[in-house]
Amino acid sequence: MLKIAFSPIYRYQLPNKHRFPMVKYDLIPEQLLYEGTIEESSFFEPTPLQEPTILLTHEEEYWEKLKNQKLSKKEIRAIGFPMSPQLVKRGTHIANGTLQCAYHAMQNGIAMNIAGGTHHSFTYKGEGFCLLNDIAIASNFLLQEGHIQKILVVDLDVHQGNGTAQIFKNEDRVFTFSIHGEKNYPLRKESSDLDIGMPDKTEDEFYLKTLRNVLPRLIDEVEPDFIFYLSGVDVLATDKLGRLSLSLAGCKERDRIVMDACHKNKIPVAVSMGGGYSERLAHIIEAHANTFRIAQEIYF
Repeated sequence: MLKIAFSPIYRYQLPNKHRFPMVKYDLIPEQLLYEGTIEESSFFEPTPLQEPTILLTHEEEYWEKLKNQKLSKKEIRAIGFPMSPQLVKRGTHIANGTLQCAYHAMQNGIAMNIAGGTHHSFTYKGEGFCLLNDIAIASNFLLQEGHIQKILVVDLDVHQGNGTAQIFKNEDRVFTFSIHGEKNYPLRKESSDLDIGMPDKTEDEFYLKTLRNVLPRLIDEVEPDFIFYLSGVDVLATDKLGRLSLSLAGCKERDRIVMDACHKNKIPVAVSMGGGYSERLAHIIEAHANTFRIAQEIYF
């Protein structure tokens, strides 16, 4: 059975100007249940992440400022959300969701987090709507516990995973791979182990050809025991923040390429949803729902 991390705290209500992207955390589960892609028993509710696990990735000074609501105005502006204890608590649930997904994936081949993909969070700061880096936290914990020896991060959100790249720049056991909009946020990019910057308006054919050419070779070279996949749907042509031009069908095929490669090579994969900011909410929900549909089709 496909296991999916979801908690009511994912629905945390922000002020009006920030509320639109949050609505998807209600609608994606509703859509998947309505159409019969999954059942209620697929969902599990992650508990808050424990502090020692957070501190495997994030510097204590940064965590203390987050926890005690002591970030400066400049630091809060970089994150982009108004701070509150509930928002920080939400981040600990989401990060633990991705960690628990990793354990489910090791049993079932794949597991998915309705949220996550907070790849703009560094060891020492947050930015771009990201407080705690869920994929980095899960990776560091798995490595410390000895469950995994080599991890491949496949980050296909439209924005480069600069925080993840910074966190793992000196960690040979984690290979960071990002395909993103070259001219998109962040303007100052970190160096992943492999970065592929796409020109503005890149469409399905070139994007998918690139992914098909690179991913199998990368899996052969890196030989990962585990893959974290960030499946942001802000690559869509309809996305307000994206600058690329993938269709819904192209975005769905992207997910199929990644999951097929994981399944074929028998590498467990945990999927985090990442961004999606299309004008029409229906486009966001459909694109994210496709990711779950493909997982169900390939694995179950």
